[in-house]
Amino acid sequence: MESRKEQVDVVVVGGGPGGSTVATLLARRGHSVVLLEKEKFPRYQIGESLLPATVHGVCKLLGVTEEMEAAGFMYKRGGSFRWGTNPVPWNFLFSISPEYSGPTSNAYQVERARFDEILLRNAARCGADVREECDVTGSLQADDGRVTGVSYRDADGGEHEISATYVVDASGNRSSLWRATGGERKYSEHFQNVAVFGYFNGGGRLPEPNSGNILCEAFDEGWLWYIPLTDDLTSVGAVISRENASQIQGDREAALMKFVDRSSYVKDMLTDATRVNDDSMYGEVRIRKDYSYANTRFHAPGIVLIGDAACFIDPVFSTGVHLATYAGVLAARSINSVLEKSVSEERAFAEFDGRYRREYSVFYEFLSSFYHMDQAEDSYFWRARKVTNLPQSSFEAFVSLVAGGSSKERVLTDGAQVAERFARSAEDISRAAERTGGMETDSGQRMNHLFSAPVVREVMEEMNALQANSGEGTEVVEPPLLEGGLVPTPDGLGWAEPVSVPV
Repeated sequence: MESRKEQVDVVVVGGGPGGSTVATLLARRGHSVVLLEKEKFPRYQIGESLLPATVHGVCKLLGVTEEMEAAGFMYKRGGSFRWGTNPVPWNFLFSISPEYSGPTSNAYQVERARFDEILLRNAARCGADVREECDVTGSLQADDGRVTGVSYRDADGGEHEISATYVVDASGNRSSLWRATGGERKYSEHFQNVAVFGYFNGGGRLPEPNSGNILCEAFDEGWLWYIPLTDDLTSVGAVISRENASQIQGDREAALMKFVDRSSYVKDMLTDATRVNDDSMYGEVRIRKDYSYANTRFHAPGIVLIGDAACFIDPVFSTGVHLATYAGVLAARSINSVLEKSVSEERAFAEFDGRYRREYSVFYEFLSSFYHMDQAEDSYFWRARKVTNLPQSSFEAFVSLVAGGSSKERVLTDGAQVAERFARSAEDISRAAERTGGMETDSGQRMNHLFSAPVVREVMEEMNALQANSGEGTEVVEPPLLEGGLVPTPDGLGWAEPVSVPV
């Protein structure tokens, strides 16, 4: 088979949520984009619990809100934890967070095969050239070391090359393409865990209206997740420390059920359940090494890393898709701005790097505290307030953090407005109707006695800047998150120099 060579603006490697996000937002600005995905969609993936920042921020910006609603994904109002010294589970609702009250006070539990395909097909509709079953085999580099494209093998075994101004590595944690940055992968000393997980039919549900919440329950060696994906299907996994990994050697199902037996609530939920044991994508008990890490370089000339290619954080707060899609937005802004010559490459990618590392660090620092399971709940909420430095109650700070809104990015907290602004200028998306829903805060109100910690201003002062909206028909002034940094353009797809506003 004859090989071919091509030249495009951007090659995106990987069709997961991060890759689809960046490809969509680049194509929308008119740039030529090829997305290379190793597998054929739909395909299996773990990481099924989404945050409101993704659902009401990024998904609105991408224009897939109506598809998400039509998919019938499980409605998620918050989470339930049996964690710390309190033997009784405690709950949080996203509606407690000022950023996600009202119609944006939910997220979804999703079957990733369906969710990821929605985003990938949307990228194709928006103009990205999506090619499945294309395995990237290496990077192309100029004499000065700049990455100039990739080589890949298609489904028929043909070998090809694509030259590009930028390569986006969204290929996950197993690819080695990230090495083209010249950086190293630094693993956390604290979060070196292993997960064993499977799927069950007929599992129980939490009482309404919280039946779609994720349940996390700690036990001696680690913790369990319990994620209702449909009325009948449930994702169940045990996350244990590396020191206990020998317990899952051999019979994986027996190991998973052994950990379930150490629990109280998850065990009860599975009393009448049966594990899926067929030829479907849910019929296997899987193991994943959930070692948290961050690369020393998220970008280099010609290449940028997003999602698990750049970093990974322990999954207890379901941050995987959030970090990947947020990084996709940041990368798209930087590449759009450089290709359009509105911002220098150095400045654009410094902004990408700074914001991405800050978001990762916020969750990492909070998790370092959260894993001290001998604390009471109020200690966790106190820690959330320290990390986010938000001027609100400790419980609100906790929910803002785990909802994905601690950065105050309009694209994450007010995605509808950003999407509407883009629709008016580009005339290619319809205004998305926001889901309405209940705002019951009974769980939060019952817990209020725990959340009386005073304001603590110690970490990341730039996150203390709130949005300033000057009113109907005027621009929203979004201050820089980084000292001396850039701000998003009104459509959310690029960077701009901040404009000083008269006081």
